Amino acid sequence: MNKLIAVPQMIQIGSTGRNSGKTVVAKNLIHRFKQQHTLVALKIITITGARGKCQRGGVGCGICTSIDSGYELTEEKNRRGKKDTMELLKAGCQQVFLLKAFREHLLDGFEAFLAQIPADACIICESNSLRSYIRPGIFLMLNNQKKQVKPTAASVYNLADLVMTAPTDQELMQISIQATATQQEVWATQAV
Repeated sequence: MNKLIAVPQMIQIGSTGRNSGKTVVAKNLIHRFKQQHTLVALKIITITGARGKCQRGGVGCGICTSIDSGYELTEEKNRRGKKDTMELLKAGCQQVFLLKAFREHLLDGFEAFLAQIPADACIICESNSLRSYIRPGIFLMLNNQKKQVKPTAASVYNLADLVMTAPTDQELMQISIQATATQQEVWATQAV
């Protein structure tokens, strides 16, 4: 693994499987911190396998087939729908982005995202794969799947700062945002 880029102003939420509650956890954090901090969310879809083909087999949702190279970064503006990005915007983030990227372009896409947000923003990111390139303030792994662990989760599981199965409000209370000596806001954990 190459040297990781430090991004202490970001909490990264990964999971061992699909539909595990990443967005629910993100919304909980947004509700807690939106009054005192500038929050920006990023949902990442890392595309693997053959270009332009669904990585889940079959027809799929169209996300993988809508991009055939590099990355695509889109800012969510719609608050009316049920997509995860819309839910994060409704919850109170100042900005929300969706990054679709082939793995070899993931870091380029992330750097493009950083260039579009306020320098003082605290970031809430849903992704496993990005952890291979960056060191967030906190990497939270949701491990609540009874079936096989996703390969992207298995490759970064041991890097998790916190592992939770069904995060309760009390468990999430150990997550905080603190100011450093240089007044940069960073994600941190504390004993509850």
